[in-house]
Amino acid sequence: MRISELSERSGIAVATIKYYLREGLLPPGERTGPNQASYGEQHLRRLRLVRALIEIGGLPLATVGEVLTAVDSPDLPMFKLLGVVQDSLTTPPSAASDAEWERAAATVEAEMARRGWDPHPSAPVADTLTSVLVRLAQLGYGDWGETVMPTYFDSARAIAENDVTTALAAGGRGDIVDAVVVMTVLGDTALAAIRRIAQAQVSLELLKNSGESPR
Repeated sequence: MRISELSERSGIAVATIKYYLREGLLPPGERTGPNQASYGEQHLRRLRLVRALIEIGGLPLATVGEVLTAVDSPDLPMFKLLGVVQDSLTTPPSAASDAEWERAAATVEAEMARRGWDPHPSAPVADTLTSVLVRLAQLGYGDWGETVMPTYFDSARAIAENDVTTALAAGGRGDIVDAVVVMTVLGDTALAAIRRIAQAQVSLELLKNSGESPR
């Protein structure tokens, strides 16, 4: 297909596609003339991946380039490839004092150890969770890690099993990476929305049971 058709099918402007080509985020097409090239389905899939990482994941171009380099490295084991994709979508932890950080980190480590989970593959994400616990403690919710977080782990395990199983069944290496990005980025948004829907429903039920009108 020509670049105009690639633009139409992907929903990405021709100028943006040319920019991605210059930056190396999109491999060049097959030359069909001095100023023309032909593009295939692999270009369309790559564009969708780049768009998801940039527009939905909010990643800078440099990080997108790192992810794509990993995707294009055939010798990189699939487990490490999935780690690169997931780590790129992880929010960096916020600042905290050493004592605050150590207390929160110990809570996260203890919860993972209690479940027999290996902490090493998810270290960057565990740091993000530790940062959340630090902030919760600063806001007066210091017991959240012991009282509420275990329920989050229970629910996340079931969701993760579905995510990973679906991703690994997607097909080839590129399809699996696409699925991981979609499941992680859009799945996070969907999970947050469902959580709010559930909160509204539970609030409605509890207010009714207490005799207070929810409306």
